[in-house]
Amino acid sequence: MGRVPYKLRYSDAVLDQALKLKKAKKKPIILSGDFNTAHKEIDLARPKQNEGTTGFLPEERAWLDKLINSGFIDIFREFEKGPDHYTWWSYRSFARRNNVGWRIDYFFITPELKDRVKNASLQMHVEGSDHCPVVLELK
Repeated sequence: MGRVPYKLRYSDAVLDQALKLKKAKKKPIILSGDFNTAHKEIDLARPKQNEGTTGFLPEERAWLDKLINSGFIDIFREFEKGPDHYTWWSYRSFARRNNVGWRIDYFFITPELKDRVKNASLQMHVEGSDHCPVVLELK
């Protein structure tokens, strides 16, 4: 498992800090970035083949459940319920051209922001990296 325990400790520290800020400042929170974990089977092209792969391990996915159960919303999934939407592709085997990817980059928001979100999208057509931009558009 290598660095997974470190990743989970770090993720817990980020979540703890976000919840402290939300409570102390009474303001909405946005957590964004490369979480390096595909949450659900729909979030990667080949879930069965990747069951034992870092980035799709049960404990990593459980941490994203913990984040959501702490009151955060995966806002992209509020706009797009379907499959085949990814933010990362391996440079090998023409993965991007064949859309064999993983959704590992996210915007998680607290509920009080939901009504201010105009759109959340992935710019899968933008190349130049093995990741694509993720966009959160607020009103």
